[in-house]
Amino acid sequence: MKTIMVSGLIAVFSLNCILSYAEEISADGLMQGFPPKDALQVNRTNFMLPPYNQWAFQNIRELQPTREVYRGDHRVTELEEMPIELGDRNYRVSNNREIDLDTWLEDSGTDAFLVLHRGHVVFERYYNGQDIHTQHQMFSVTKSFIGTLVLMLIEEQAIDPTRTILSYLPELKNSAFADATVEQVLDMTTSISFNEDYTDADADIWAYGYVFGLSDISDASRKKTSIYDYLPTLKKMDKRSHGDAFSYVTPNTDVLAWLLSRVTNESISKLIEKRIWRPMGMQRDAYFWLGRAGTEMAGGGLNMTARDAGRFGQMILQGGKYNGKQIVPPNVASHILQPVNSKNSSDFAYHDHWWMLNTKHQAVSAIGIHGQFIYIDPVAEMVVVKQSSHPEAEGLLNEIDGPLIWQAMAERLIASEQ
Repeated sequence: MKTIMVSGLIAVFSLNCILSYAEEISADGLMQGFPPKDALQVNRTNFMLPPYNQWAFQNIRELQPTREVYRGDHRVTELEEMPIELGDRNYRVSNNREIDLDTWLEDSGTDAFLVLHRGHVVFERYYNGQDIHTQHQMFSVTKSFIGTLVLMLIEEQAIDPTRTILSYLPELKNSAFADATVEQVLDMTTSISFNEDYTDADADIWAYGYVFGLSDISDASRKKTSIYDYLPTLKKMDKRSHGDAFSYVTPNTDVLAWLLSRVTNESISKLIEKRIWRPMGMQRDAYFWLGRAGTEMAGGGLNMTARDAGRFGQMILQGGKYNGKQIVPPNVASHILQPVNSKNSSDFAYHDHWWMLNTKHQAVSAIGIHGQFIYIDPVAEMVVVKQSSHPEAEGLLNEIDGPLIWQAMAERLIASEQ
């Protein structure tokens, strides 16, 4: 499991700051004053570092160019509140430890925590200046939205999962993706030579990050300002073929986003707006982080409120239906929720840009670095949303202890109805 989590959840967005820590600076007072003191100023050079990330993940649009995902002028689909006190007991987590919920929420860097049961809000907490209206950075949770859109287009027969990427995107004829099938890119079983070693100044991750304003590199020949110019430069691994093994490489998602836009002639912001955000009656607009050339960061640029993230998870849980409308085809929703093979020795698996958790309830989750989750438990009919600004890109508290706590919560919700 650890191998999968390290390669899968330390996505490209942590860059050179994963192991860096700001000096003794409190998050209190960040960006306060006119002007803020230098030590309290959040900017593009420090926004991924703690404690600056605590402010930044709630205010990406003030640091990077963004594009709106309009909710429309429709009535908001209200979430009924039926509070249940889930914080009145300790939870058993990894290494046979016990922890109370308030301590875990604080220690895991939580900004928002929401639990839905059968579509009702049963537990909700906000921290670090966040509130019900705050649009929070979701990082690789974005990938699951892209994967869902691709599945929708496959269901509509607008995309053939068995066709090669080259047949749709001839611009990638000399790249690693040319002979990969859509399905292989969707499941991240492509063979791509891509170095994500953050301690290596020449790693591919720096060139990718440059596209989205996340890093700078000295080699001018690698400075691609557009993802459309960057993706053709990626090459195939010598000793592995497509389909041989899972390998989490974020540019796979950018290829899928390009494919979606090529087939529909629309940006992914507009696709999410038209197919998900407007018809669902979301609470607020979402927005996408843009790269230097104005293209969405498909692998991790979506920002939204916790409740809207919960609405999306609830829609998948309800077979793709929400707000009295069939948002996602039933076959797509059931495919996303299909159980993990119980014989799989790993606690995590991956398909269609969603994580499959080999828990007792076979939960499914969209997961992003620094503690972002849309976790769906189909047995308990429970959806958990966690938005966070933990200092570490991934670690024990969020990726391991979180699902253990949520499984216990699910069992408690089921027991409360018996």
